[in-house]
Amino acid sequence: MAEAGLFLAYAVIGTMAVAPIYFGSFSSLDRLKSAASKKKASEKGHFAEYSDSEDEDEESEAVTAEDAYMFPVYGSAALFSMYVIFKYLNKDWVNFLLSGYFALLGVAALTQLGVRVVKGVTGAKLPLYHLNLVHHSKSVFDLRFTNLHLGMMGASMLCTAFYLYTKNWAVSNLFGLAFSFSAIILIRLDSFKSGMIMLAGLFVYDIFWVFGTEVMVSVAKNFDAPIKVVFPKDLFPADGKLAFTMLGLGDIVVPGIFVALCLRFDRQRYLSSIGYAKDKALPRVLNNKHRGFGFPTPYFNACMAAYVAGLATTITVMHTFKAAQPALLYLSPACILAVIATAVVRGELAAVFSYSEETKKDEGDSAESVGKDKKADGEEEKAPAAHRYNLRNQGPASTSGAGLTTPASAGELADDEQENVKASRVLDEKVNPISEVSDDGSETTPATSAKGKKGKKSGSKAKAKK
Repeated sequence: MAEAGLFLAYAVIGTMAVAPIYFGSFSSLDRLKSAASKKKASEKGHFAEYSDSEDEDEESEAVTAEDAYMFPVYGSAALFSMYVIFKYLNKDWVNFLLSGYFALLGVAALTQLGVRVVKGVTGAKLPLYHLNLVHHSKSVFDLRFTNLHLGMMGASMLCTAFYLYTKNWAVSNLFGLAFSFSAIILIRLDSFKSGMIMLAGLFVYDIFWVFGTEVMVSVAKNFDAPIKVVFPKDLFPADGKLAFTMLGLGDIVVPGIFVALCLRFDRQRYLSSIGYAKDKALPRVLNNKHRGFGFPTPYFNACMAAYVAGLATTITVMHTFKAAQPALLYLSPACILAVIATAVVRGELAAVFSYSEETKKDEGDSAESVGKDKKADGEEEKAPAAHRYNLRNQGPASTSGAGLTTPASAGELADDEQENVKASRVLDEKVNPISEVSDDGSETTPATSAKGKKGKKSGSKAKAKK
């Protein structure tokens, strides 16, 4: 009976691990953009009217290769900090503070999960409300919600209050599933290179902290917050005390965002094969569907199967040796090798390693570079303007026999001014250069300076003849 209960626990733990990865991966797929949808969006204005509109895609955080290198460092710092805190501070007070923090996160995560489940089942199209704060014509805060969000937030708050009061393990699992689902949607790898670096780094991280120290196991046992999914080894123990088998959320989320990347890669390959482009109409084969259409998923299927196999291996080894196992020891190699093997078989290895997704960070860098280019162009325009200003301020001058310059007479200045005005008009009609306005109201250009000197000489000759 005890063995049957234990195998049931393993099966439930495995199901709770696979479910958020599968559904979170498909939820991470963005709604397709098209020329027709952009036209509709421009006609309706900046704010979308319904909850299934073009701009309803969730905000996401991109993970680059540089971020992936730092994952084990940040994870180790956070894990060891929690170990020290639990060792030297009152565990009850620490868990009280952590419970409050995770309660706030739990309300948001449960609300998002509930809204997606209801909309996915019913297909409801709800009016969308916007709370937008603008500063200097720039949006600094934008909150979009529907009546369903408000209803689910109320239910999530009741569920959170029940968990804080009872610490029920089933409700804790609900929070864990919601966190995992939200994280897989929110965190996006920008390339397979970044994903493999992250999995390889956390592979070493997990081995060190589980086999090399007691830190990982100690924190997992003392941390009374929904950071793991659990299930009783025996639902009806003789002594009335429940013993649990557990799986950390990191063993779900970390491979999960890699599996989601595989699904997005599969869709991108399919869209490229049918000629999809953002600035054109949707291909006919999509039947005007921006989301929810079928496409081949070889990489997603391979990576998902590898995750299940790796998780089964983890549970088998843990059950055999009766000791905690670092799940990423088996999951990381399984996911990486599954993608590489699939790419080799399909002859797409180069396409896999060259694939990258556009991120907001990249868009920000491109916008910044455009701004720098404009600034450089502005400085280049200022240079000839300053040159013209210097030529203008030199003023007309006559040269004496001794090589010294003397101010021109009033008659010379009048002739020079008339000549400058005529030259400026001719240049404006033919070349249309950028001109400067002088102090006396006439326009001068570098080209008129030479004519001004010529006019000065002719004026001097006319005065000598007179």
